[in-house]
Amino acid sequence: MNKTRSNTLFISEVAVFSALAYLLDFLAGILSLKIWPQGGSISIAMVPIFLMAYRWGIKGGLLTGFILGLLQFILGFAQIYTIIQGIIDYFIAFTVVGLAGVFARQIKQSYDIGNRGTWVTYVVLGAFIGSLLRYACHVVSGAVFFGEYAPKGQPVMVYSLLYNGTYMLPSFVISAIIVVLVISAMPKKMLIQQKKWEDNRKVG
Repeated sequence: MNKTRSNTLFISEVAVFSALAYLLDFLAGILSLKIWPQGGSISIAMVPIFLMAYRWGIKGGLLTGFILGLLQFILGFAQIYTIIQGIIDYFIAFTVVGLAGVFARQIKQSYDIGNRGTWVTYVVLGAFIGSLLRYACHVVSGAVFFGEYAPKGQPVMVYSLLYNGTYMLPSFVISAIIVVLVISAMPKKMLIQQKKWEDNRKVG
C-alpha cells in the first residue's frame, strides 16, 4: 500500500467511523436522557474509536475521538453549560479514548500469529485505559460544574464518581465485548495490513 493510498484510506475511515460514533451516541443519548439528566448514557460510541485506534494506532483513535466530540459540539446534541465544561466533557473526554491505540501493535502482532488470548487481553486492556481516561474527564467536570446536584451531605467528588460510573462501567464492558466480537469476525487482512505497511515503510 503506497503512502498516498494509505493516507486517503485513513482519512476516509476516520470520517466514516466518527460519523458512526456520533450516530450511536446520539441514539443512546435520546434513550438515556431521563436516567442521566446532567449528561451521560450507556453507549457503544467508543466502539468505532477503539476499532480505529487498533487499526491505525494512537493517531487514528485520537482523531476519531476528537471529531466525535466536535460533531457533538457543533450539531447541538452536547449538553454544554460552560465552554470549559464542554471542552472537558466532549473534546478531551472522547479524544483520550483513542489512547487505547497504545496497544495497536501488540494486538496486530498477536492477531497475525493467531494468539487469540493475547490480542483479546490487549483489546480489553486498551478499552479499559481509554474508558478510564474518559471517565476521569467526566468525573472532574462533574465535580467542578455539577456539584450543585449532589445529594445533601454527599461529597461532590463521591457524587461525580458514582454518577459517571453508572454509565461508564457498562459502556466499557459492552464496548469491549463488541470490539472483540468485531475483530474476531473481520477478515484478517483488515486489521494487520496497516501493520505490514508500517513495517515495509521502516524497511524502505
